[in-house]
Amino acid sequence: MAKKKEEAVEKTRYSDDELQEFRELITQKLTKARAELDYLQESIKSPSENATDDTFSSNKLMEDNSISTEKEHMSQLADRQRKFIKNLEDAMIRIENKTYGICKETGKLIAKERLRAVPHTTLSMEAKLKSK
Repeated sequence: MAKKKEEAVEKTRYSDDELQEFRELITQKLTKARAELDYLQESIKSPSENATDDTFSSNKLMEDNSISTEKEHMSQLADRQRKFIKNLEDAMIRIENKTYGICKETGKLIAKERLRAVPHTTLSMEAKLKSK
């Protein structure tokens, strides 16, 4: 009987067990994201494997331009990865504060399915669609 009464009241936060599930998911994503960022940073730092000290030629100029464009692209990817990691770390703080999964616009719980797909989100689908 107590269970039915509990279900009638809308949940205002996720349980500790539910938060632990999200903590594990975010930890996995953080590990992978940090490894990808390390790879990107190493790719940006390392000189071109094809670089040579040959005399100037149009091929060398094109190659240098291509390397520069590639490094710029890698730098943009690294910036995006840093932002993603920061968002995941912020989500971990919300888990510790037991505010994880609460929509910052509506104050309602964000659906578990949405949190599993986008674990760093702070908006429910209702709020997300409203902001568009």
